[in-house]
Amino acid sequence: MKSKVASTNEITLLGFTFKGTKIRWSDKAFAEFKRRVRKLTGRSWGVSMEYRMAKLGEYLRGWMGYFGISEYYRPIPEIDHWLRRRIPLKGNPMCYLKRWRWCRTKVRELTKLGTNLRLAISIGLSRKGPWRLAKTLATQSGMTNQWLKDQGLLSVKELWVNIHYPATAR
Repeated sequence: MKSKVASTNEITLLGFTFKGTKIRWSDKAFAEFKRRVRKLTGRSWGVSMEYRMAKLGEYLRGWMGYFGISEYYRPIPEIDHWLRRRIPLKGNPMCYLKRWRWCRTKVRELTKLGTNLRLAISIGLSRKGPWRLAKTLATQSGMTNQWLKDQGLLSVKELWVNIHYPATAR
């Protein structure tokens, strides 16, 4: 390991940096986190959603176990929202829409989840891509937070709160 003489705001060590008196993850560590999540949530990764959710949950628990000591909360809700759009947590089903390739499959699955038939048909007939369709009312009305939590997706926000406020998280 090389030594360096600099202020604490300029140094990163083991993926952490300091901003004033607070510890937080480095930009490089965060970029690696996003790269790994993109890999785990890739649309064309031909694995079952159960396996995908298990691997993503494993990675998120490990990442938060290591970087959870960071006192940097501001990006946590943004990370959670980004994850919800990559893999559904709040009705943003990019991977599911990619998996439900055909129009009739999209309509059938969305109506099973409680989406209005007219909205489901509009999604099924749409030529827009899965990332764009992930923000529509039809997908968000069918895939609720509770349904996606039942599917096995973790919330980064809940993991962070459990680490920093263990008594109030329960």
